[in-house]
Amino acid sequence: GLRCEGGLGGAGLFTASYREANAKAEAVRNFLTALAVPVPPRAGAKDLLAIFERTLHRRQVGILTVYDYVPEGSDSSSPIAVAVPFEGMGLWAPIKGVIALKPDMRTIIALRFYKQEETPGLGGEISADWFVKQFAGKWLLTTDGQPCLKIVKPGSPRDKFGVDGITAATMTTDRVQNMLKDLALFLAQHQKREGP
Repeated sequence: GLRCEGGLGGAGLFTASYREANAKAEAVRNFLTALAVPVPPRAGAKDLLAIFERTLHRRQVGILTVYDYVPEGSDSSSPIAVAVPFEGMGLWAPIKGVIALKPDMRTIIALRFYKQEETPGLGGEISADWFVKQFAGKWLLTTDGQPCLKIVKPGSPRDKFGVDGITAATMTTDRVQNMLKDLALFLAQHQKREGP
C-alpha cells in the first residue's frame, strides 16, 4: 500500500506509483520471457502490458491465478504453455517468481525470479542465467503427481529432477525448493480433484 508521511506526501505518492509501475513491468517482462512470448527488442512497459493482455489468458486453479499462453494468430484456443506465479520468504525478504510449464502442468519450460533481495554473489545468484536455465525440461511433478524437483549440492549426480544449487547459498536454495515443492503439491492436489 501507499504510505505518505509529512511533507513528502506528493513526492512519496509519485515515487510509489512509479515504483509499482516498474515492478509490474518487471513482473510482466519475466512472465513473457519465461513463456518465450515474442517481444519487440525496444518494447516499453505499455507494449509489454499490451502483449501480456493479448496473449495470456487468466484462469483460476483453486486459489491460484495462472496464465495460459495462446500465441497471437493461433488457430487453437488451447494454451501452448502456462505461467504460474509463486512467492515465498527468502533469507532476507520475499522472493517472487514465475514458472512456465507445458500444458501438462508437470514439465518446466523456464523459471524466472522478478523480486528478490538475497545476498549478491550468494543467494542473489538465483536470478542468474546459469541457475535458472537449469530448470528447463525438468519435471516439477512425477507422472503420478508427486513433487520431484530437487536442488542438489553442486557437483552431485543429477537426474531429470535435479538442478545444481548455489555454493554457499544453501538457505536460499532450500527456500526456493520449498516454494516450488509447495506449488507442486498444490497443483497435484488440484489435478487429482479435477481428474484427467
